[in-house]
Amino acid sequence: MTVALITGISGQDGSYLAEALLAQGFTVHGAVRSEAEVDLPAIAHPDVAYHRVDMSEPERLKLLIEDVGPDHIYNLAAMSSVFQSWQQPIQTAAVNAIPVAQILESAWQLQERRGRPVRVVQASSAELFGNAQESPQTELTPVRPTSPYGAAKAYSHHLINVYRGRGLFASSCILYNHESSRRPESFVTRKITASVARISLGLQDRLELGGLDARRDWGWAPDYARALALTVQADEPDDFIIATGISHSIADFARLAFARVGIADWRRFVDLNDAFTRPVDPVAQVGDASKALRVLGWKPTKPFAEIVADMVDNDVSLLTARNA
Repeated sequence: MTVALITGISGQDGSYLAEALLAQGFTVHGAVRSEAEVDLPAIAHPDVAYHRVDMSEPERLKLLIEDVGPDHIYNLAAMSSVFQSWQQPIQTAAVNAIPVAQILESAWQLQERRGRPVRVVQASSAELFGNAQESPQTELTPVRPTSPYGAAKAYSHHLINVYRGRGLFASSCILYNHESSRRPESFVTRKITASVARISLGLQDRLELGGLDARRDWGWAPDYARALALTVQADEPDDFIIATGISHSIADFARLAFARVGIADWRRFVDLNDAFTRPVDPVAQVGDASKALRVLGWKPTKPFAEIVADMVDNDVSLLTARNA
């Protein structure tokens, strides 16, 4: 039976990926920061073996890989907020970059010891490209990050290629923005849908945003978890952009969210606050996932408007049940 280890299993991607791998009959192990995270509905599953590991302690990560002996490793663990990376650049490097070196080295050593392949997939990010000079971006677009988060992901992305050259099956999924109801409110998308739900129920008056013009290529998180699984099971290791190829603005997201609860004049509920603005923010990000379609057979399944509607409906349902 194939043994999979997922770091960052407590996030939306990790939880969806765990469910997908269990459905395929894999034995799944997951790394979490603390036992408390195991209690979160998004990740708790009786068939997953959870391990408490601080990603900023490489030695603990090494011991985990030696103990579990995985066939597949999915590294999803990260400080995932680009905004927060500006407040904590050193911690961002400690969690998003250095552990990848340990994972790759430990995977290679495990492969050498037991004489059979170990496959590693790194969850990379469109933030690699920063303010890209071409649109849409492809796997050949120059890596020019514009944030501490993007720089840490760039280090990891290059290391994947280094260890691939050493003989390790090491792949990178360059994930563009992807959302679901499992997003925490620290992300602008979930902040919008949760706030809209509260406003519609009379529990909140205003929504504060840093701006409305930034554009992102937003997809559905379960689709992106599926891409990670397809990548590790591919014939050859490689880099793949995972995206929808369509960009939308923050204003588009807010408009659709308010419309879902019957509010057309949404701008009167929105205040702009520079405190939520990143020091350097790529204005437009959109990816070309044609390689993923050609090689992996992957394509997105859920349109943008349906993603927003699903998230708003979920937040309304949660609040309604809580206040019943």
